[in-house]
Amino acid sequence: MGNEKSARVAVVGAGSWGTALAIHCARMGMPVSLWVYEEDLARRMIEAGENDIYLPGEDLPPNIKPTNSFEQCLTGAQIVFSVVPSHVARQVWAKARDFLPVDAIIVNATKGIEENTLLTSTEVLIESVGENILERKVTLSGPTFAREVARGLPSAAVIAGRNMEIASRVQKTLTSESLRFYTNRDYIGVEIAGSLKNVMAISVGICDGLALGHNARAALITRGLAEMARLGVALGADPLTFQGLAGLGDLVLTCTGDLSRNRTLGLRLGKGESLEQITGSTPMVAEGVRTTRSARDLALREKVEMPITEEIYQVLYDRRKPLSALKRLMSRSLKEEGY
Repeated sequence: MGNEKSARVAVVGAGSWGTALAIHCARMGMPVSLWVYEEDLARRMIEAGENDIYLPGEDLPPNIKPTNSFEQCLTGAQIVFSVVPSHVARQVWAKARDFLPVDAIIVNATKGIEENTLLTSTEVLIESVGENILERKVTLSGPTFAREVARGLPSAAVIAGRNMEIASRVQKTLTSESLRFYTNRDYIGVEIAGSLKNVMAISVGICDGLALGHNARAALITRGLAEMARLGVALGADPLTFQGLAGLGDLVLTCTGDLSRNRTLGLRLGKGESLEQITGSTPMVAEGVRTTRSARDLALREKVEMPITEEIYQVLYDRRKPLSALKRLMSRSLKEEGY
């Protein structure tokens, strides 16, 4: 990449997290192209210097160039971030792949499990772009609210990949005084943790919406972590990954932080709003809604017991009352603790 701190960066996806990553890289002096799905939003971002839908109030540095063109975004990029919602990643990359430089490093920052196929975001990228990307692809995840990263508040996250030389290069390139990265070989565990923590955040939000107390919240977070590890290990992940930043760290942040979209969705469910009311009131995507369905299907396929995921599925898709769902969790048969 030559001078790593001046690498040309492309960010595909201008939601809150994609915009925050673009701001982070631009603040470090890198030229950044930011692909925006909505053509009118791209135009407003150029004119006003902010993302007024997904990250309002945060100024875009002048070295960020928003565009609605894949060609303009990707041409000449040395590092390419994929930061699109999991349910559209396949469609986006089917159009973008022809403009992806053959030697670009790909940083996968999408969290979620694709519905129907039950593929992780890396597996979707491989099917969409080609298996040859696996050696030059890493996954970025961890306890990072977009707005805090955009503001340069202290944060830490993980760069995980099969090729540790590439992971180390990305780590050195992206680490700043405010955002510190650790490397990890277990990209499978990192991606499963990053996906399932959103499901658990919905459950904790429901618990808080019902005003069931801090004890119940702590129990859900702890047993939610056990569920995440169970499924991850069944898919080949290292159980220790779930004790780190991408596991416990991101889980605690998403379950307790007021900026968490998934916790907020659960909170509103717990207070009596319907899923349709909540999703219709905001353009922001709560990945946990779709991930709940795909995680449940994945657990059934792998024969992994995931009672919290099952109850949240029943609340979201079968209209089970939130209080009834949490009571069912408390009345399950007694057993020894373990993941």
